[in-house]
Amino acid sequence: MASGHRSILIAGAGATGLTAALELARRGHLPRIVDSDAGPVPLTESRALGINARTLTLLSPSRVTDTILQEAQQIQHFRIAAKGKVLADIDTTEVPGPYSAIHALAQGHTERLLLGKLSDYEIVPEWQTVVEAVSGDLSEPKVTLKKLDGSVETADFDIVIAADGSHSTVREALGLGFPGQVLESSFYLADFRYAGPVDPSYAEISLFDPGMIGRLPVTRDVLRYISTLPDFESRIEHPAPIAERVWASDFRIHFRRAEVMAKGNVFLAGDAAHIHSPAGARGMNLGIEDACWLAWLISEGREQEYAVLRMPAVTTVLKQTHQLTSLITMKHPMAIAIRNLAVPVLLRIPAFRQKLLHGVSGYDTQSPPWIDGAL
Repeated sequence: MASGHRSILIAGAGATGLTAALELARRGHLPRIVDSDAGPVPLTESRALGINARTLTLLSPSRVTDTILQEAQQIQHFRIAAKGKVLADIDTTEVPGPYSAIHALAQGHTERLLLGKLSDYEIVPEWQTVVEAVSGDLSEPKVTLKKLDGSVETADFDIVIAADGSHSTVREALGLGFPGQVLESSFYLADFRYAGPVDPSYAEISLFDPGMIGRLPVTRDVLRYISTLPDFESRIEHPAPIAERVWASDFRIHFRRAEVMAKGNVFLAGDAAHIHSPAGARGMNLGIEDACWLAWLISEGREQEYAVLRMPAVTTVLKQTHQLTSLITMKHPMAIAIRNLAVPVLLRIPAFRQKLLHGVSGYDTQSPPWIDGAL
Protein backbone atom coordinates (compact mmCIF):
# COMPACT_ATOMS: atom_id res chain seq x y z
CA MET A 1 0.00 0.00 0.00
CA ALA A 2 1.38 3.46 -0.87
CA SER A 3 2.30 5.45 2.23
CA GLY A 4 -0.02 8.34 1.34
CA HIS A 5 -3.00 5.93 1.21
CA ARG A 6 -2.64 4.74 4.79
CA SER A 7 -5.62 5.76 6.90
CA ILE A 8 -4.41 7.83 9.84
CA LEU A 9 -6.51 9.25 12.67
CA ILE A 10 -5.14 11.95 14.97
CA ALA A 11 -7.03 12.38 18.23
CA GLY A 12 -6.46 15.91 19.50
CA ALA A 13 -6.08 19.18 17.58
CA GLY A 14 -3.76 21.00 19.96
CA ALA A 15 -0.22 21.95 19.02
CA THR A 16 0.95 18.32 19.00
CA GLY A 17 -1.91 16.95 16.91
CA LEU A 18 -1.85 19.85 14.45
CA THR A 19 1.90 19.45 13.98
CA ALA A 20 1.50 15.73 13.34
CA ALA A 21 -1.21 16.44 10.75
CA LEU A 22 0.87 19.13 9.04
CA GLU A 23 4.06 17.06 8.94
CA LEU A 24 2.14 14.08 7.54
CA ALA A 25 0.31 16.23 4.99
CA ARG A 26 3.46 17.77 3.57
CA ARG A 27 4.77 14.23 3.06
CA GLY A 28 1.74 13.24 1.01
CA HIS A 29 -0.56 11.75 3.66
CA LEU A 30 -4.17 12.80 4.27
CA PRO A 31 -4.71 12.33 8.01
CA ARG A 32 -8.03 12.84 9.70
CA ILE A 33 -7.93 14.92 12.88
CA VAL A 34 -10.64 15.15 15.55
CA ASP A 35 -10.97 17.04 18.81
CA SER A 36 -13.58 17.16 21.56
CA ASP A 37 -13.26 20.95 21.97
CA ALA A 38 -15.07 23.56 19.90
CA GLY A 39 -11.85 25.11 18.60
CA PRO A 40 -8.24 25.93 19.47
CA VAL A 41 -7.09 27.20 22.86
CA PRO A 42 -8.55 30.68 23.60
CA LEU A 43 -5.97 33.39 22.94
CA THR A 44 -6.33 34.77 26.46
CA GLU A 45 -5.96 31.41 28.22
CA SER A 46 -2.81 29.93 26.70
CA ARG A 47 -0.62 28.24 29.29
CA ALA A 48 2.25 27.40 26.95
CA LEU A 49 4.31 30.41 25.86
CA GLY A 50 7.85 29.36 25.05
CA ILE A 51 8.93 28.21 21.59
CA ASN A 52 12.48 26.94 21.61
CA ALA A 53 15.10 26.77 18.87
CA ARG A 54 14.55 23.05 18.31
CA THR A 55 10.86 23.66 17.56
CA LEU A 56 11.70 26.48 15.15
CA THR A 57 14.09 24.12 13.37
CA LEU A 58 11.47 21.35 13.20
CA LEU A 59 8.76 23.67 11.85
CA SER A 60 11.01 25.37 9.30
CA PRO A 61 10.29 22.93 6.39
CA SER A 62 6.54 23.65 6.67
CA ARG A 63 7.25 27.42 6.80
CA VAL A 64 5.40 27.76 10.11
CA THR A 65 8.62 29.09 11.62
CA ASP A 66 8.49 32.10 9.30
CA THR A 67 5.08 33.09 10.61
CA ILE A 68 6.01 32.38 14.24
CA LEU A 69 9.02 34.70 14.01
CA GLN A 70 6.77 37.46 12.65
CA GLU A 71 4.50 37.29 15.71
CA ALA A 72 6.67 36.01 18.56
CA GLN A 73 8.70 38.01 21.06
CA GLN A 74 12.37 37.09 21.08
CA ILE A 75 13.55 36.57 24.66
CA GLN A 76 17.10 37.90 24.48
CA HIS A 77 17.94 37.68 28.17
CA PHE A 78 17.01 35.50 31.11
CA ARG A 79 17.56 37.04 34.52
CA ILE A 80 17.60 35.66 38.05
CA ALA A 81 17.07 38.18 40.84
CA ALA A 82 16.70 38.17 44.61
CA LYS A 83 15.95 41.05 46.98
CA GLY A 84 16.02 43.53 44.12
CA LYS A 85 19.48 42.45 42.96
CA VAL A 86 20.18 40.68 39.65
CA LEU A 87 22.10 37.51 40.49
CA ALA A 88 22.58 36.39 36.90
CA ASP A 89 21.85 37.63 33.37
CA ILE A 90 22.06 35.06 30.58
CA ASP A 91 22.20 36.11 26.92
CA THR A 92 19.90 33.59 25.21
CA THR A 93 21.28 34.45 21.77
CA GLU A 94 24.58 32.74 22.70
CA VAL A 95 23.57 29.48 21.03
CA PRO A 96 24.72 28.02 17.70
CA GLY A 97 22.41 27.92 14.71
CA PRO A 98 19.99 30.38 13.10
CA TYR A 99 17.65 30.79 16.09
CA SER A 100 18.08 32.15 19.59
CA ALA A 101 17.27 29.81 22.47
CA ILE A 102 13.66 30.84 23.08
CA HIS A 103 10.82 33.01 21.80
CA ALA A 104 7.48 33.78 23.44
CA LEU A 105 4.16 33.26 21.69
CA ALA A 106 0.89 32.22 23.32
CA GLN A 107 -0.13 28.66 22.51
CA GLY A 108 -3.42 29.85 21.03
CA HIS A 109 -1.53 31.91 18.44
CA THR A 110 0.82 29.02 17.64
CA GLU A 111 -2.13 26.68 17.09
CA ARG A 112 -3.80 29.16 14.76
CA LEU A 113 -0.62 29.46 12.69
CA LEU A 114 -0.48 25.67 12.43
CA LEU A 115 -4.16 25.59 11.43
CA GLY A 116 -3.49 28.16 8.72
CA LYS A 117 -0.72 26.09 7.16
CA LEU A 118 -2.76 22.90 7.51
CA SER A 119 -5.62 24.50 5.55
CA ASP A 120 -3.24 24.76 2.56
CA TYR A 121 -3.58 20.96 2.36
CA GLU A 122 -7.38 21.19 2.73
CA ILE A 123 -7.27 19.42 6.09
CA VAL A 124 -9.60 20.83 8.75
CA PRO A 125 -10.05 19.42 12.28
CA GLU A 126 -13.41 17.86 13.08
CA TRP A 127 -14.21 19.84 16.22
CA GLN A 128 -16.57 18.58 18.91
CA THR A 129 -15.91 15.00 17.90
CA VAL A 130 -15.11 12.66 20.77
CA VAL A 131 -13.10 9.43 20.69
CA GLU A 132 -15.32 7.08 22.68
CA ALA A 133 -13.43 3.81 22.24
CA VAL A 134 -10.39 2.18 20.68
CA SER A 135 -10.71 -1.56 20.27
CA GLY A 136 -9.99 -4.61 18.16
CA ASP A 137 -6.64 -5.69 16.77
CA LEU A 138 -4.30 -2.77 17.48
CA SER A 139 -2.38 -3.49 14.30
CA GLU A 140 -5.51 -2.03 12.65
CA PRO A 141 -7.32 -0.25 15.50
CA LYS A 142 -11.07 0.24 15.45
CA VAL A 143 -12.15 3.67 16.71
CA THR A 144 -15.61 4.79 17.76
CA LEU A 145 -16.29 8.51 17.32
CA LYS A 146 -19.24 10.49 18.67
CA LYS A 147 -20.15 13.82 17.09
CA LEU A 148 -21.93 16.87 18.48
CA ASP A 149 -25.25 15.87 16.91
CA GLY A 150 -25.11 12.55 18.78
CA SER A 151 -24.29 10.44 15.74
CA VAL A 152 -21.76 7.64 16.21
CA GLU A 153 -19.21 6.39 13.70
CA THR A 154 -16.97 3.33 13.94
CA ALA A 155 -14.06 2.93 11.54
CA ASP A 156 -10.80 1.01 11.18
CA PHE A 157 -7.52 2.89 10.79
CA ASP A 158 -4.01 1.84 9.87
CA ILE A 159 -2.55 4.24 12.45
CA VAL A 160 -3.99 6.17 15.40
CA ILE A 161 -2.05 9.04 16.99
CA ALA A 162 -3.15 9.98 20.51
CA ALA A 163 -2.48 13.68 20.99
CA ASP A 164 -5.51 14.14 23.22
CA GLY A 165 -3.85 15.52 26.33
CA SER A 166 -3.02 14.39 29.83
CA HIS A 167 -6.47 12.84 30.32
CA SER A 168 -6.11 10.93 27.04
CA THR A 169 -9.14 8.81 26.20
CA VAL A 170 -7.02 6.79 23.79
CA ARG A 171 -4.36 6.02 26.41
CA GLU A 172 -7.03 4.95 28.88
CA ALA A 173 -8.73 2.79 26.24
CA LEU A 174 -5.44 0.97 25.73
CA GLY A 175 -5.20 0.31 29.47
CA LEU A 176 -1.86 2.08 29.73
CA GLY A 177 -0.85 3.49 33.11
CA PHE A 178 0.31 7.08 33.60
CA PRO A 179 2.50 6.78 36.70
CA GLY A 180 4.35 9.63 38.36
CA GLN A 181 4.07 12.19 41.12
CA VAL A 182 2.38 15.48 41.91
CA LEU A 183 4.15 18.29 43.77
CA GLU A 184 2.73 19.52 47.06
CA SER A 185 3.11 23.17 46.04
CA SER A 186 0.51 24.91 43.92
CA PHE A 187 1.49 27.37 41.21
CA TYR A 188 -0.38 30.57 40.39
CA LEU A 189 -0.36 32.72 37.29
CA ALA A 190 -1.82 36.00 36.10
CA ASP A 191 -1.54 37.93 32.85
CA PHE A 192 -1.65 41.73 32.93
CA ARG A 193 -2.14 44.10 30.03
CA TYR A 194 -0.50 47.49 30.49
CA ALA A 195 -1.57 50.91 29.33
CA GLY A 196 1.65 51.26 27.35
CA PRO A 197 4.37 49.05 25.88
CA VAL A 198 6.66 47.09 28.20
CA ASP A 199 10.07 45.53 27.55
CA PRO A 200 9.39 42.06 26.05
CA SER A 201 13.06 41.21 25.49
CA TYR A 202 13.72 39.42 28.76
CA ALA A 203 12.28 36.88 31.18
CA GLU A 204 13.06 37.01 34.88
CA ILE A 205 12.72 34.90 38.01
CA SER A 206 12.71 36.74 41.32
CA LEU A 207 13.61 34.47 44.23
CA PHE A 208 12.09 34.94 47.68
CA ASP A 209 12.71 33.24 51.05
CA PRO A 210 10.95 30.97 50.15
CA GLY A 211 9.08 31.07 46.81
CA MET A 212 9.50 32.79 43.47
CA ILE A 213 7.78 35.03 40.94
CA GLY A 214 8.53 34.56 37.26
CA ARG A 215 8.01 37.33 34.69
CA LEU A 216 7.44 36.31 31.06
CA PRO A 217 6.55 38.43 28.03
CA VAL A 218 3.35 37.51 26.19
CA THR A 219 3.09 40.46 23.81
CA ARG A 220 4.51 43.98 23.74
CA ASP A 221 1.90 45.12 26.26
CA VAL A 222 1.10 41.91 28.17
CA LEU A 223 3.24 40.19 30.80
CA ARG A 224 2.65 36.89 32.56
CA TYR A 225 3.59 36.34 36.20
CA ILE A 226 3.85 32.81 37.57
CA SER A 227 4.53 32.07 41.21
CA THR A 228 4.56 29.59 44.08
CA LEU A 229 3.20 32.32 46.39
CA PRO A 230 -0.59 32.68 46.84
CA ASP A 231 -0.20 36.43 47.52
CA PHE A 232 2.18 36.99 44.59
CA GLU A 233 0.03 39.65 42.92
CA SER A 234 0.61 42.01 45.85
CA ARG A 235 4.39 41.58 45.41
CA ILE A 236 4.59 42.36 41.69
CA GLU A 237 6.49 45.49 40.71
CA HIS A 238 4.52 46.52 37.63
CA PRO A 239 6.52 48.29 34.90
CA ALA A 240 3.61 50.51 33.79
CA PRO A 241 0.00 51.35 34.70
CA ILE A 242 -2.29 48.30 34.47
CA ALA A 243 -4.96 48.40 31.77
CA GLU A 244 -6.54 45.06 32.71
CA ARG A 245 -5.94 41.75 34.44
CA VAL A 246 -6.43 39.50 31.42
CA TRP A 247 -6.41 36.03 32.95
CA ALA A 248 -5.54 34.20 36.15
CA SER A 249 -5.30 30.55 37.08
CA ASP A 250 -3.71 28.10 39.49
CA PHE A 251 -2.51 24.53 39.04
CA ARG A 252 -0.55 21.67 40.55
CA ILE A 253 2.52 20.29 38.81
CA HIS A 254 2.59 16.62 37.81
CA PHE A 255 5.53 14.61 36.56
CA ARG A 256 4.11 11.62 34.69
CA ARG A 257 4.83 9.52 31.63
CA ALA A 258 3.02 6.65 29.99
CA GLU A 259 4.32 3.15 30.60
CA VAL A 260 4.96 2.86 26.86
CA MET A 261 4.52 5.37 24.04
CA ALA A 262 3.07 2.90 21.54
CA LYS A 263 0.90 -0.20 21.47
CA GLY A 264 0.42 -1.86 18.11
CA ASN A 265 -0.25 0.92 15.63
CA VAL A 266 -1.49 3.35 18.28
CA PHE A 267 1.06 6.00 19.25
CA LEU A 268 1.05 8.49 22.14
CA ALA A 269 2.43 12.00 21.68
CA GLY A 270 2.61 15.19 23.72
CA ASP A 271 0.70 15.38 27.00
CA ALA A 272 -0.95 12.03 26.32
CA ALA A 273 2.51 10.50 26.75
CA HIS A 274 4.18 12.79 29.30
CA ILE A 275 3.54 15.82 31.49
CA HIS A 276 5.92 17.82 33.65
CA SER A 277 6.71 21.22 35.12
CA PRO A 278 6.60 24.31 32.88
CA ALA A 279 10.12 25.17 34.11
CA GLY A 280 12.34 25.46 31.05
CA ALA A 281 9.33 25.86 28.72
CA ARG A 282 9.60 22.30 27.39
CA GLY A 283 6.01 21.00 27.45
CA MET A 284 4.51 22.11 24.12
CA ASN A 285 7.93 21.93 22.47
CA LEU A 286 8.42 18.28 23.46
CA GLY A 287 4.98 17.42 22.06
CA ILE A 288 5.77 19.13 18.76
CA GLU A 289 9.03 17.19 18.68
CA ASP A 290 7.13 13.91 19.25
CA ALA A 291 4.80 14.77 16.38
CA CYS A 292 7.59 15.58 13.93
CA TRP A 293 9.50 12.40 14.71
CA LEU A 294 6.39 10.24 14.43
CA ALA A 295 5.35 11.79 11.09
CA TRP A 296 8.83 11.20 9.66
CA LEU A 297 8.95 7.62 10.92
CA ILE A 298 5.49 6.86 9.48
CA SER A 299 6.59 8.17 6.10
CA GLU A 300 9.71 6.01 6.30
CA GLY A 301 7.70 2.93 7.27
CA ARG A 302 9.59 2.85 10.57
CA GLU A 303 6.84 3.88 13.00
CA GLN A 304 7.52 0.87 15.25
CA GLU A 305 10.81 2.55 16.20
CA TYR A 306 8.99 5.58 17.62
CA ALA A 307 8.78 4.54 21.28
CA VAL A 308 12.43 3.51 21.46
CA LEU A 309 13.63 6.71 19.79
CA ARG A 310 11.48 9.10 21.81
CA MET A 311 11.72 7.72 25.34
CA PRO A 312 15.32 8.99 25.92
CA ALA A 313 14.18 12.52 25.05
CA VAL A 314 11.22 12.27 27.43
CA THR A 315 13.47 10.99 30.21
CA THR A 316 15.93 13.85 29.65
CA VAL A 317 13.26 16.55 29.75
CA LEU A 318 11.46 15.15 32.82
CA LYS A 319 14.77 15.02 34.68
CA GLN A 320 15.76 18.54 33.65
CA THR A 321 12.40 20.13 34.48
CA HIS A 322 12.31 18.32 37.84
CA GLN A 323 15.74 19.72 38.73
CA LEU A 324 14.77 23.27 37.71
CA THR A 325 11.51 23.05 39.63
CA SER A 326 13.29 21.81 42.75
CA LEU A 327 15.66 24.76 42.46
CA ILE A 328 12.88 27.36 42.45
CA THR A 329 10.61 25.72 45.05
CA MET A 330 13.14 25.34 47.89
CA LYS A 331 11.81 26.04 51.37
CA HIS A 332 14.70 25.29 53.75
CA PRO A 333 16.52 28.56 54.67
CA MET A 334 19.98 26.99 54.42
CA ALA A 335 19.26 25.48 51.01
CA ILE A 336 17.91 28.83 49.77
CA ALA A 337 21.03 30.66 50.99
CA ILE A 338 23.33 28.16 49.25
CA ARG A 339 21.30 28.39 46.04
CA ASN A 340 21.44 32.19 46.00
CA LEU A 341 25.20 32.09 46.42
CA ALA A 342 25.90 29.20 44.05
CA VAL A 343 23.71 30.11 41.06
CA PRO A 344 25.52 33.36 40.13
CA VAL A 345 28.90 31.65 40.47
CA LEU A 346 27.92 28.68 38.31
CA LEU A 347 26.41 30.88 35.61
CA ARG A 348 29.68 32.76 35.25
CA ILE A 349 31.27 29.49 34.10
CA PRO A 350 30.92 29.38 30.26
CA ALA A 351 30.53 25.59 30.10
CA PHE A 352 27.72 25.60 32.69
CA ARG A 353 25.96 28.52 31.00
CA GLN A 354 26.18 26.81 27.61
CA LYS A 355 24.80 23.57 29.01
CA LEU A 356 21.82 25.43 30.45
CA LEU A 357 21.21 27.24 27.15
CA HIS A 358 21.57 23.95 25.28
CA GLY A 359 18.65 22.56 27.30
CA VAL A 360 16.50 25.68 27.04
CA SER A 361 17.04 25.60 23.25
CA GLY A 362 15.84 21.99 23.14
CA TYR A 363 19.17 20.83 21.74
CA ASP A 364 19.67 18.20 24.44
CA THR A 365 17.50 15.71 22.54
CA GLN A 366 18.31 13.77 19.39
CA SER A 367 18.83 15.90 16.28
CA PRO A 368 16.23 15.35 13.50
CA PRO A 369 18.00 13.43 10.73
CA TRP A 370 15.63 14.67 8.01
CA ILE A 371 16.75 18.32 8.38
CA ASP A 372 20.19 19.14 6.98
CA GLY A 373 22.43 20.95 9.43
CA ALA A 374 20.04 20.50 12.39
CA LEU A 375 21.75 20.66 15.78
